[in-house]
Amino acid sequence: MARIFYDQDAPLEPLKGRTVAVIGYGSQGHAHALNLRDSGIDVVVGLYQGSASWAKAEAEGLAVATVADASRRADLVAMLTPDHVQRTLYERDIAPNLRAGRTLLFAHGFNVHYNQIQPSPDTDVVMIAPKSPGHRMRELFVEGSSVPALLAVHRDATGNAKATALAYARGIGCTKAGVIETTFREETETDLFGEQAVLCGGITSLIKAGYELLVEAGYSPEIAYFECLNEMKLIVDLIYEGGFSYMRYSVSDTAEYGDYSRGNRVIDEHARQAMRKILQEVQDGTFAKEWVLENQAGRPSMTAHRRREAAHPIEEIGRQLRAMMPWLRRPATKRQPVGAP
Repeated sequence: MARIFYDQDAPLEPLKGRTVAVIGYGSQGHAHALNLRDSGIDVVVGLYQGSASWAKAEAEGLAVATVADASRRADLVAMLTPDHVQRTLYERDIAPNLRAGRTLLFAHGFNVHYNQIQPSPDTDVVMIAPKSPGHRMRELFVEGSSVPALLAVHRDATGNAKATALAYARGIGCTKAGVIETTFREETETDLFGEQAVLCGGITSLIKAGYELLVEAGYSPEIAYFECLNEMKLIVDLIYEGGFSYMRYSVSDTAEYGDYSRGNRVIDEHARQAMRKILQEVQDGTFAKEWVLENQAGRPSMTAHRRREAAHPIEEIGRQLRAMMPWLRRPATKRQPVGAP
């Protein structure tokens, strides 16, 4: 079993009297910066000159500087910008200003694991990855609660890397819920696989396939939408709250029997083989190389995918039906402006 750390395992002392530079002020960046500040840690937010987030951070009472200046002042630099901009940002603004014995912290292991960023050997390299969107982490922190996180140490140049990472986790509130020890490899590969095969790619493809088949069979788009998309949240909420068993307890006996007797005909050995292939592409770096090249080329495939998916009939019928449900919150904005810390 993985080791789990709590408040009593994570004193704040390793960060007392030290400065943390939070690079980026999107969903994760703003939550980390504000939670650290409220925990008594000296924080400076690193942004590019002219960033729309500059005024937002200052309005919250935070010190703001350019990425280079923030990195120069910091004892710990937290990289909280999108994966695809981190390498350029690191090489241009952070590496020249990161002094020996300092700490470089990530919230996702992609760039380190796939060697897009290769920090200096005299730098501690750690990860604290909260398992929640930043806005939720901030909300719970303010309420006195917390979200779990993952902890990994890639390089311990000083002998204090884990203690520093745990102090950071305590500062953002995650040790209240529990911080699970892992590795950069495990966090990165499981995260990418989960996103592609289950959480994003798997779920959206399954929903669209069900919707399309019902409409092709002559059922109304409205009914197909409710059955294949709208009710997905109801089922996932039950699973989230109490696992599969609670979901099966909560639905009808008919639905439960259909689950047992039909689900494995959809996710059969053919589907499992496709999932194994996706995992292999994550493990051997095929996906990482593809994603890096896609960004270098200006995202032509990504742009085409977005345009095509936005035009899918399920999106239009969804907009119409959601307009009938005023209790729904507006869709969240993108976590971070593309290309901008």
